[in-house]
Amino acid sequence: MNDHFLQPLFSTPDAFPIGEADNRPGLLVITDRPMQDDLATIASGSGYRLLDMVSVAQAGARLDMQIGCDCVLLFCAGDAVQLERLIVQVETVAIQKDMALIVAADLDHIDLAYACLRHPDTLLLCQPREIDLIGALAGKWRDSGARHLLHDIGRDGDGHRLQLLSEEVDRIARTLEALTQGRPSAAPSFQPGPRISDTASDYIGMPALAPMGQPAAADPTAVTAQKVRDLLRARRMRADFLPGDLFADPAWDMLLDLYAARLDHERVSVSSLCIASGVPPTTALRHIKTLTDTGVVLRQQDPHDGRRVFIALADATAQHLGQWFAASRRYLCGEG
Repeated sequence: MNDHFLQPLFSTPDAFPIGEADNRPGLLVITDRPMQDDLATIASGSGYRLLDMVSVAQAGARLDMQIGCDCVLLFCAGDAVQLERLIVQVETVAIQKDMALIVAADLDHIDLAYACLRHPDTLLLCQPREIDLIGALAGKWRDSGARHLLHDIGRDGDGHRLQLLSEEVDRIARTLEALTQGRPSAAPSFQPGPRISDTASDYIGMPALAPMGQPAAADPTAVTAQKVRDLLRARRMRADFLPGDLFADPAWDMLLDLYAARLDHERVSVSSLCIASGVPPTTALRHIKTLTDTGVVLRQQDPHDGRRVFIALADATAQHLGQWFAASRRYLCGEG
């Protein structure tokens, strides 16, 4: 027998041309949206290789067999019960397999997603744009040849800088749009709804539930929910005369909204608080996370619906806000 046939098939490096190994981290996307081209751009722009795009219905089975995945990007959609099970499953698998997890939701699904997620490293985005997704993905890994998860998207890194750049570009664009459109000649309407954060799908309070915090003081000169909301409305009215993005202060606006709700014994959902912030929802979520992590506000589970979480002021925060209103009353209301 010819010795040639006893040699290995690929006995020399030149026997078969093999391309350079792709060592980029792998990204698995779960979505029902037709966005293959967009996802390819997002994955490439953030330094990932796109492993696959699977539907919400197929996600459970795919997660059980998936290997070589560094990050999962889940777009929330579909039936609430099915989505709740999927979110819990994806986060559990991500923890077990040391994968990063990013969950993107719209306002209709943000409350459910927020209630289901538990791990501090899971990143929740609301109505993200392409650059938001690229920034979030870039912030979930470090180019060190191994899988490393950044425990805080707020750390100084490429992802954080991309997010800040994205927000700044968006802010400038909206400011320029407001300036170029001009201001209405007629006096603006100052008749907002009962709550600054109301939308058609929003809910204001849950009177059947136990009141939040201590009852409001009986002192007629004390701050009331109406006075707090008047302050919020006054802050919103600035946008009728000047570009509102120049004065965005989402954390303060959210605290005021929560304080007014506490005085009225109402509960505030995550989606409602995002609207009250006056900034893009993903930016609002990051502020909510910061306020929660520092104990300024608290997560409170809805006792009647495990798929919903309310945000409330910590008692100490409410006390300090009350003290601030008392100290500044003569400046705000001409009293004292």
